[in-house]
Amino acid sequence: MSRRESLTEIETYGVDRIPDADRTARPIDLFRLAFGGANTFATCVLGAFPILFGLSFWQGLAATVLGLVVGALILAPLSLFGPLNGTNNAVSSSAHLGVHGRIVGSFLSLLTAIAFFSISVWSSGDALVGGAHRLVGLPESGPAYGVAYALFASLVLIVCVYGFRFMLFVNKIAVVAASLLFVLGVFAFAGDFDPSYAGTIGPGDPLFWPSFIGAALIVLSNPVSFGAFLGDWSRYIPAETPRSRVMAAAFLSQIATILPFFFGLATASVIAVKAQEYVDPAAPNYVGGLLAISPAWYFVPVCLIALVGGMSTGTTALYGTGLDFSSVFPRFSRVQATVFIGVLSIAFIFVGRFAANLTQSISTFATLIITCTAPWMVIMMLGYVTRRGWYDAEALQVFNRRQRGGRYWFTHGWNWRGMTAWLASAALAILFVNLPGQFVGPLGDLAGGVDISLPLGLSVAAVLYLALLFAFPEPRAVYGPEGPRLVGSTDAPVPPIVSADAGVLRSEAPLVG
Repeated sequence: MSRRESLTEIETYGVDRIPDADRTARPIDLFRLAFGGANTFATCVLGAFPILFGLSFWQGLAATVLGLVVGALILAPLSLFGPLNGTNNAVSSSAHLGVHGRIVGSFLSLLTAIAFFSISVWSSGDALVGGAHRLVGLPESGPAYGVAYALFASLVLIVCVYGFRFMLFVNKIAVVAASLLFVLGVFAFAGDFDPSYAGTIGPGDPLFWPSFIGAALIVLSNPVSFGAFLGDWSRYIPAETPRSRVMAAAFLSQIATILPFFFGLATASVIAVKAQEYVDPAAPNYVGGLLAISPAWYFVPVCLIALVGGMSTGTTALYGTGLDFSSVFPRFSRVQATVFIGVLSIAFIFVGRFAANLTQSISTFATLIITCTAPWMVIMMLGYVTRRGWYDAEALQVFNRRQRGGRYWFTHGWNWRGMTAWLASAALAILFVNLPGQFVGPLGDLAGGVDISLPLGLSVAAVLYLALLFAFPEPRAVYGPEGPRLVGSTDAPVPPIVSADAGVLRSEAPLVG
């Protein structure tokens, strides 16, 4: 019988393989964590962007559905690596980028988590202070914001230190609570909401398609942002769990975020009519606008959404941050790494809020991270297909144990095929980024103002990676007993796994069949 951990028992696992006895999570738990991490104010803000871009309500809804479905389809396969290998996705990427190349996934996860943790604390803290100001007259002062940020960030840090079980418990509550509060918003804004809101640009306007595609890509970026650390949670699911159920949980967790996206879209259309100053594209303030149009009885629900939703986003982000930091710097335990990164993130939040105006910079930062993460996800998915879903869980741990050799050593620990495909596609995608007023790449205007960076990065990564696998086949040993799918292989020898003092730990004779 498997051992059930207590909520108050601090998790000690880093990125080492989770023992089968402790892998008691279910696909529904993955759903709760992934949905709970996105069922927040931060997602509502993203949902408001179609209105900020000038689209009508129905056009904005079409762009939202398109972005959600495509993003969920891209994300879903990334849920399979955790149950297969019992570790996070960055470690699993060793199979395709090499023992050393897996640090790409670690740092993508690290940077993504810090960015979204900061956004969750800022948006939730602002909503709490704004709601308290409207309710009891609390001054919207620097000290008030400072206390709100510090308390909220500290609560998130405590949950993350306790680990997966405690985080899962918080998200079980948050998913239900936040969803009910969003539904309650239907009654709060039913009298003001008009689905016939026409927007400021029409289909004949030259800005229409750039705005429509840009809005869809912003929505798509939300599911993609989970790609690097989806395995942090799915690694607790038993390996024998049907893969279709695991993928369905990841897919549906993102489709379910239509709730906060719709809330943001609908309320933004109300704000655009009743409080236009809050949807100024030059200085949008969705949270302020929401509080301005909310009836007095809805202030408390708004504050509760900020609290429970922000806890979900903050914990899912910071947990992955500590996990990956401890994998790159193994002298840190998961708990030590979580505390260290948490304290740095909190300091960053205060600097960004009070010493500089970094809100727009963080938005740009998060977009650029996602632009680089999407090609990495494509390489992982195609690698999974060509390997027929077969991985050597022990060989994946070579970097963490400070060893050398194994099936995934390739060239001095780097698989130049995957690394080349990722570097080239990510660099090209960044050149085509078009975020007006924030960041426009050198080639960003070539598509008539449309931001094509994400689809370009995805397609180039797919074509280039497969081409490199065809032209320069990998060793037969990395493909397992059934051999490769779609591509060829070579009989190149695989070096044995050796310890730091060069003592042989495990023979890795190539599989030739």
